[in-house]
Amino acid sequence: MMKKYLLLAFSLLFGLSQSQIIRKYSNEFLNIGAGARGLAMGGAVITNQDDVYSPMWNPAGLMSIERDWQGAAMHAEYFESIAKYDYLAYAKVLEEGVFGVSVVRLGVDNILNTTQMIDSEGNIDYDKITKFSQSDYAAILSYAFRPGGNPKLDVGVNAKIVYRNVGKFASGYGFGFDVGAIYKADNGWKFGGMVRDITTTVNFWSINQKELSTVVNGEEFNPAPKDKLELTMPKLNVGASKLFEINSSVYVLPEAGINVDFAKTASLISSDFASISPYAGAELGYQKMIFVRLGINRFQSITDIEDLKRKVSFQPSAGLGIRYRGLTLDYAITNSGIGGSNFYSNFFSLKLDMGAFRND
Repeated sequence: MMKKYLLLAFSLLFGLSQSQIIRKYSNEFLNIGAGARGLAMGGAVITNQDDVYSPMWNPAGLMSIERDWQGAAMHAEYFESIAKYDYLAYAKVLEEGVFGVSVVRLGVDNILNTTQMIDSEGNIDYDKITKFSQSDYAAILSYAFRPGGNPKLDVGVNAKIVYRNVGKFASGYGFGFDVGAIYKADNGWKFGGMVRDITTTVNFWSINQKELSTVVNGEEFNPAPKDKLELTMPKLNVGASKLFEINSSVYVLPEAGINVDFAKTASLISSDFASISPYAGAELGYQKMIFVRLGINRFQSITDIEDLKRKVSFQPSAGLGIRYRGLTLDYAITNSGIGGSNFYSNFFSLKLDMGAFRND
């Protein structure tokens, strides 16, 4: 019986891939990350994001929350405030682990809708121009625990529901899972990894053909896409870090690792099976109150449009942070990476740690 189920699952996946619904870039807004700390470090927080922001990097990091609960909020704007990115999260320590819930939104508002501007006879009527919004939402439920009570190993799981809306034209729902782990060695090193969309994330689309298309002189423009189902393929992020104490007040925390996309992309190492890109980042802390951060990631091999020569591009990032008792304010400046853009954006994030307040 099990063999039949495995064959059925393989046949289904093979059939889906043959119908070209596996997307190289799907639900990319969930790969941006959250929290100015992680963004300033170039995503080099797979092993050391130890707070309520960790579900976006590695849900196993939730286990570092030791008391009470944490809440967080982040806001950023891209392309001269055209696109807005928001994140809200809450994490609560339970008896056997830590539970978290996160909400993410990336949206563009006031987009001009010109699909009905030209009538069936070719006449232009500017009064028929309307506006709509395109928004991506995700709700993420997270849980972190220590298997068998092992203090060296933290494991975390995300269950996520995705809703994407393109005005009256289309809407889509998706669901999937992420799994992450962090191992703490005796010598102070931490090794961690996260598999995003480990079972693939399935997205179901509903298309409004009437709103999307325009018929002019008997010819249809903007036909609806044929595929109404897409799969988001898994991604793997792995890294290693170690805390170095300079003295009783100053420390340096570096991390380095690789990001693996199971598709052919513009990464430095790329094949039909997988593409690999390195990342690195570091945090300099003073009395665990003031923080300076640097990062670098998104190494790609691109072609210069002027001389048509291949060159290597990368995305640097930087940021600052300040903590007072249980309140932390972080800032980062980095490239969003959306659509291969070169626009740098400012990120501000706030974290409230009720356990630290009560401990102080």
